[in-house]
Amino acid sequence: MAKVTIDESTCVGCGLCSNACPEVFELKSDGIAIVKTHECGDHDLHDIASQCPVNCIQVED
Repeated sequence: MAKVTIDESTCVGCGLCSNACPEVFELKSDGIAIVKTHECGDHDLHDIASQCPVNCIQVED
């Protein structure tokens, strides 16, 4: 299972991750992304992480 982490101090709350994979990512009420679970069978989490505009998402296999 992959380990997904978000550097909340860097996250700008753009919503790209939560829009791309709402199964794994969610925006808190303050707009900062959090990880709900570390697995998704439908999306490439490495690809989503690479699209983050501030590179705050890390995926370790």
